[in-house]
Amino acid sequence: QLQLVESGGGLVQAGESLRLSCAASGRTSSLRGMGWFRQAPGKEREFVAGINWTGGIRYYTDSVEGRFTISRDNAKNTVYLQMNSLKLEDTAVYYCNAGQVSGGKYYAYNYWGQGTQVTVSS
Repeated sequence: QLQLVESGGGLVQAGESLRLSCAASGRTSSLRGMGWFRQAPGKEREFVAGINWTGGIRYYTDSVEGRFTISRDNAKNTVYLQMNSLKLEDTAVYYCNAGQVSGGKYYAYNYWGQGTQVTVSS
């Protein structure tokens, strides 16, 4: 089995930055693409960013393009999400996912972390 553990969430003011980390353990040989999703209160979970195995292909949802950067360190089995210029609407629980990048799209497998809360205040 593959386990994913997120860290780095917290409370920040609008305009500030946070970096989330997601460490994978267990069956890490199965890792391919990885991604971040988020779920705000009363809303469905949505895709935020995805990255392929080499890190050469990255996808972002429109609302975070230019502000968030996804990266990975395969030697550490860790994926990161650098979040800059945070906005109130970025407040959500952020989840790490293991999936696949194919055909210009990120596909989420059913491997999820427990989530980390990001709260942006005014």
